[in-house]
Amino acid sequence: MDVSEPKAGRGKRADYVRFTPVATRWMDNDVYGHLNNVVYYSLFDTAVNAMLIGEGLLDPATGSMIALVVETGCRYHASVGFPQPVEVGLRVAKLGTSSIRYELGVFAAGEDLAAAEGFFVHVCVDAETRRPVPLPEAKRAFLETLQTTVTA
Repeated sequence: MDVSEPKAGRGKRADYVRFTPVATRWMDNDVYGHLNNVVYYSLFDTAVNAMLIGEGLLDPATGSMIALVVETGCRYHASVGFPQPVEVGLRVAKLGTSSIRYELGVFAAGEDLAAAEGFFVHVCVDAETRRPVPLPEAKRAFLETLQTTVTA
């Protein structure tokens, strides 16, 4: 199979609302010469949390609320590897009372088709009790700007 050939359902840049550039590292490659599958989950986590911290919506060290990942998944379409720079596209697919479903695409820099696409669900919880808490209004308002009607 030609990995440069588009697959059915493979996401495009236009399907995502916000992008975060992430540098790949030497240690990210596996023995096959491409990013190991677990690295994609780290890219997802990095893109979402960097965005939330950058927007002042998450303080993991001293905040009263944190977000826990309760579900995750990923589909792989094409290889990327160190030293190739990547960009992680992000959108919000669903907002609940205390949960957010993020959908993400990993793109080789300059490419229109996703190399991998995934999702994870955050549940907002009290930092001490770990019990679900409603999304704060400022966080909800920001996340609504990232919502789309596209589904992965």
